[in-house]
Amino acid sequence: MDIIVFGMNGQLGNELLKMAAKKKFNVIGFTKAEANITNYEQVRKLIQKIKPQIIINTAAYQIVDKCEQNPDIAFAINTIAIKNIAEICQEQHIQTITISTDYVFDGKKGATYEETDIPHPLQIYGISKYAGELICLQYNPNSYIIRTCALFGGETGSKSKGNFIINILKEAQGLSTLEVNNDQIINPTYAVDLAEGIFRLIEKQAPVGIYHLVSSNYCSWADLAKKVMEIKKQTTKIIPVKREGKYGNLSRPLFTALENTKAKKLGITLPTWESAVERYIDSYLK
Repeated sequence: MDIIVFGMNGQLGNELLKMAAKKKFNVIGFTKAEANITNYEQVRKLIQKIKPQIIINTAAYQIVDKCEQNPDIAFAINTIAIKNIAEICQEQHIQTITISTDYVFDGKKGATYEETDIPHPLQIYGISKYAGELICLQYNPNSYIIRTCALFGGETGSKSKGNFIINILKEAQGLSTLEVNNDQIINPTYAVDLAEGIFRLIEKQAPVGIYHLVSSNYCSWADLAKKVMEIKKQTTKIIPVKREGKYGNLSRPLFTALENTKAKKLGITLPTWESAVERYIDSYLK
């Protein structure tokens, strides 16, 4: 089975390519420089040449404050490019998989979100990703929308922003205490586990639609920071603080932990976030 992965240099794209070598998949990855997903004709020619059975799009414009500053870029990458990919896939009978986010929700439910909950994003990033979900399913019903949360992976994390674990270790250097918010609740999810979950959906030929694939259990960012300090045996004390989702002029959702309801019924679950963090640090950040 031939699979194209857009965004191969990202935390998830990189793990998808590595994991494919252990499975019966021929995965061909493309970087942003090699395949600009906002260029319809370029993407069309590339897909026609390779003729894959599945396309996995991991590319996104995901820095929340930059999405507010550049909504045209956010919608071009997170929405219109998804429409282009889905439309081409529908024409050529190719399955589409695109990665979405917990930020499609406003965090006001006060409990984990299931796939059937109605999204209500708070900012441009979440709006553009939710629009991408809708447009993907509209233009290619043979699609998986994979929502995940607080993704981390790789030696350097995301090319644009690292990841929380790498960043918190840098911030904590030389400090006796460090304040971290404890009112945002998330599922820290390891890119290795997410890649495995995606391939298992493909292998099981799961029904198309929206799936939540995140680490089992949830925590606050402060809880995650404490776990990182514990594993790394760093003495920096994490001080939990409440920020009520306010970061400058931005509002971030407070409780966006997701529930893997649909995947779990198929026997697909991801390990706990604690296990994920331990394995990540052991593999990449010793």
